[in-house]
Amino acid sequence: MPRLFGTDGVRGLANRELTADLALGLAQAAAAVLTQGRHADELRAAGRRPTAVVARDPRVSGEFLTAAVAAGLAASGVDVLDAGVIPTPATAFLIDDVNADFGVMISASHNPAPDNGIKFFAFGGTKLPDVVEDRIEAFLGKPKLAPIGDGVGRIRRFADAEDRYVVHLLASLPNRLDGLKVVIDCAHGAAAGVSPETFKDAGAEVIVIGADPDGININDGVGSTHLEQLQAAVVEHGADLGIAHDGDADRCLAVDAEGNVVDGDRIMAILALSMKERGRLTDDTLVVTVMSNLGLKKAMAEHGVRVIETKVGDRYVLEALNEHSLALGGEQSGHVIMTEFATTGDGVLTGLHLAAEVARTGKTLAELASAMTVYPQVLVNVRGVNHHALDGDAEIAAAVAAVEAELGDTGRVLLRPSGTEPMVRVMVEASDQQTADRHADRLAEVVRARLAL
Repeated sequence: MPRLFGTDGVRGLANRELTADLALGLAQAAAAVLTQGRHADELRAAGRRPTAVVARDPRVSGEFLTAAVAAGLAASGVDVLDAGVIPTPATAFLIDDVNADFGVMISASHNPAPDNGIKFFAFGGTKLPDVVEDRIEAFLGKPKLAPIGDGVGRIRRFADAEDRYVVHLLASLPNRLDGLKVVIDCAHGAAAGVSPETFKDAGAEVIVIGADPDGININDGVGSTHLEQLQAAVVEHGADLGIAHDGDADRCLAVDAEGNVVDGDRIMAILALSMKERGRLTDDTLVVTVMSNLGLKKAMAEHGVRVIETKVGDRYVLEALNEHSLALGGEQSGHVIMTEFATTGDGVLTGLHLAAEVARTGKTLAELASAMTVYPQVLVNVRGVNHHALDGDAEIAAAVAAVEAELGDTGRVLLRPSGTEPMVRVMVEASDQQTADRHADRLAEVVRARLAL
């Protein structure tokens, strides 16, 4: 039986795979698992019930899933602070800010509206390790907590949730954004209520698109996965830059004044160099995944910034950041983590700090982004293959070695088996597009011939 929890909580088609019954059961199981230990004993000794922050993005299924989660928690003796529609990183921040015992975010991030997901955060607003998620999953079939009388949890509206988060974001800024004109694309998602107002409060002139969520239009042709409208709006309004969020606002991509995309790698390059200059980049080190562009690593080396690579996934970036007590890391997709201010990727925070660097330096976003040269990157998905046999195939290894020898330090190769389907991802970077295409196609053919099912 496949594991219920994926790389970012439990996700599925709402009301089919992710049902109200499952949401209720997960909440009850989480309450049992996350209210154990010394902290829970201290609460009980003080005569207090555990508290959880619950929030969601604006997709329509979030309404009944939130109700089910809140019911499951309250029925298990947990007081619920219902924060309504707010970004995922706001939920993580609020858990820590009000000293809640854990929290729940109901969102499917950049997925289309029919999907949804449930993500749990631990005390302090940190993501749960795999072992704790496994314990929650294992508890689904066990008897649930069932207090009575004053042991039952209460459900209350978290009235100042947005205000607390906005104050936190503004306090993080090294300087104001006065004089900047910024277009913000909220993806008809959770950022719509906080991102535009925060940028305005920080001094920017703001034009807003994708900020009319109706429950079914989240990520629909807007946001970080659909940048065309933002690109056009930045050029039309003569803006200095554009900021794009995804549905739950845990990621940020940008657009410069000419309408060119500035991806997560370039954003990290800009922030890393700024933080190094200001003495805020711990150990002068940046954490990235193996999918980050070779140009980022070369640019960091030129400026004396060490790079640590992890597997793909923001949870692995977080693990490395925490292990080494570092300040900055992220992914090419725009998940950027600034540990001084957040326990997870925060698209609003990232966008604010990117804009702040434009304002601080007086340089255009394009000028700042030019610190990094993007190497052409080609990704070929080879489907219908025995991906489990990839690592042990000597002929594939020899083919990869031959390409790496030819590329030298002007490119790189990465072969990754899919974790969910019979597929191998072949990625090649090179100094020019033609060379990258040629080597990617060549390696894809070798993989297809050697591992075909």
